[in-house]
Amino acid sequence: HLPVCGQLSLFSSMPLKSISVEVSVNGFIADVSSTLTYENAESNPVEAVFVFPMEDGSSVYDFHAEIGCNLIEATIKEKQEARYDYDDAISSGQEAFLLEESDESPDVFRLSVGSLPAGQTASVSLSYVTELPVQADDALRFFLPTVLCPRYTPQGSTSLTSEVPFVPCDSVPYSLSLNCHLSSLNGIASVKSNSSLSPLEYLSDDKTEAKVSLSPGFQFDRDVELLIYYSQAHQPTVVVEAGLSTAAEGSLMGVPLVMVRLYPEFSRFTEESLTKNGEFIFLMDCSGSMKETMKWECNSVRRIESARDTLLLLLKSLPFGCYFNICLFGSRFKFFFPKSVEYTQQTMESAMKKVKDMDANLGGTEILRPLREIFRKPCKPGYPRQLFVFTDGAVGNIKEVIEKVKRNSAKHRCFTFGIGDGVSTALIKGMAKAGNGHFQFVCGKDRMQEKVMQTLRFALQPAVTNVALNWHVPDGMEVVPVSETPTMLFSGQQLILYSQLKGKVRKRRKEGMVILLTFLVKTIFKIEPKMEMIRALVSSKQLLTGGENENLKKNIVEMSSEARVLSPYTAFIAINKESREAIQAPLIRRDIPCGKCFYFHAFLIEEKQKDPMLKLISFQKANGSWELQQELINSFNKAEQEVLQKMPKEISDKSVWATFLALLWLHGFNSHMKDEWKFVALKAVSWIKAQPGMSF
Repeated sequence: HLPVCGQLSLFSSMPLKSISVEVSVNGFIADVSSTLTYENAESNPVEAVFVFPMEDGSSVYDFHAEIGCNLIEATIKEKQEARYDYDDAISSGQEAFLLEESDESPDVFRLSVGSLPAGQTASVSLSYVTELPVQADDALRFFLPTVLCPRYTPQGSTSLTSEVPFVPCDSVPYSLSLNCHLSSLNGIASVKSNSSLSPLEYLSDDKTEAKVSLSPGFQFDRDVELLIYYSQAHQPTVVVEAGLSTAAEGSLMGVPLVMVRLYPEFSRFTEESLTKNGEFIFLMDCSGSMKETMKWECNSVRRIESARDTLLLLLKSLPFGCYFNICLFGSRFKFFFPKSVEYTQQTMESAMKKVKDMDANLGGTEILRPLREIFRKPCKPGYPRQLFVFTDGAVGNIKEVIEKVKRNSAKHRCFTFGIGDGVSTALIKGMAKAGNGHFQFVCGKDRMQEKVMQTLRFALQPAVTNVALNWHVPDGMEVVPVSETPTMLFSGQQLILYSQLKGKVRKRRKEGMVILLTFLVKTIFKIEPKMEMIRALVSSKQLLTGGENENLKKNIVEMSSEARVLSPYTAFIAINKESREAIQAPLIRRDIPCGKCFYFHAFLIEEKQKDPMLKLISFQKANGSWELQQELINSFNKAEQEVLQKMPKEISDKSVWATFLALLWLHGFNSHMKDEWKFVALKAVSWIKAQPGMSF
């Protein structure tokens, strides 16, 4: 159960000693600097190889090393060329440092520290910027992956994680510290985390600046998540960054860039506004890793159990008359129905019986084959297909999977749910982005049901169409979009758009204005460059628009080198050319272990008590009603005679009375979980309204 490879017998001799992370959050952008400290306590020179996860979408813009008083700046080169230079350097006795992105997955990196002499200490620093995604409760999510799960790779393929020594989380031989500085004109309301933090300390009276730190003693038993809440979450933001004086005039690097963040408020939805004519396909991971528990506690619920409860809730929440299907996958896959079926009482009950028998018993995580089968099945005219994918993300062929989703995005909207720590952010975010959907991560104490129902809201709500930006800038200037403005916008979706600001200001007025049409959201901004993070993000997005064409690769390598931003085809290489000493002893390779959470302790997991809310919802009919049966009455802790005696004379139908009581129970005893049962309630209200003599 514990795969161990590399030289792991002596943890004390592992050269990586500590990781220090400094985070600067400015609005909705995080600038992250990580410093890794190495010390060779052995009698021979060592090469330390560290494979680690990184948040997908991060733009790595700086890499350097320090040995003693020597600062060694890295350069960007074509990846294979950088590897040759690294090998040549360490073979000649030079200290060398190589940082590269995995060929298989953009959220896994490898850092090689070569020919570190006996007794030598070195520190390596890398910096990156990343956009912060918005959550359903308006929080911005900063995510620092610390857990790297082995990626399941189909037969005949290779995986970078196969060379990683995995150890229990409490045996990781290095420490982690994290300090976070927050700055936002929208006001910082609070910061929450799945890890222990120091108290939030405000640095200004208006609460626009604050700092917080990770408490000492982090055990690498989870990824680090910070949820940042601003006082004015929907306030639009515009930031301008100056061009580089050394870049060619008019080039991407040479002109000012402007970044716009818009997160408009939607009006409250009603049952009548929800889309009913949809086809919903639920793709559920039933691989062996889904047996692990959601968090590091012996009585925690297993991932597959949480997924099972979530599917049952989803089945109760679907709109009457839609079409649906469920596919379970692992090394093999199986559909509940040969093709999607209409949502009726009969089909709902049939699916629920199969969901209750669902288990994590289908082997490895091969997601591509069931996706191909789904995309092969013809779509039903008038019923837009929406795909919900649940997985712990332990796959190796991520780029191939994302490309498949992207090629089929015209007819399939894709929503993804990453389950547990160590899930691949590249897979979860990449599939959702390629499929014009929404992604959620479910880990630790998160309730999967809540997050999934929030996403169902996005799927059912109609989109706002004809979205456009209207720019007003001083005479002599023009705005040239770098990123495409989407024509549709969904509830809970934020827009982060980039443009070039060309020309020169000829008048005194140095202000601009941008308006989000349809919403009439307006914001005024000063044309005074401040930040220095936008260019790395824009460059990174430009670097990802290429393909497999050799000319495109060449252009990407050139742009990556000019912008000093890492790409899939380049690597950072730093060589200490003052350290050319012949190696007197054999160079020993040390693969740095990475923490993996082994949550599954079957003999410790207690039998889970049935959730009273889910139990009550399980009695609901597909049309939204409840019948006044004994199981429902027991849920109210009442006698049948008492329930019947209190039925108003205006109500003659027992089912109407039962449905009223169920709604009262949900509002009275589970109002704090409304996100989970709101669709169940909307269906119930709609059904009551349709009954003779009933109205609200």
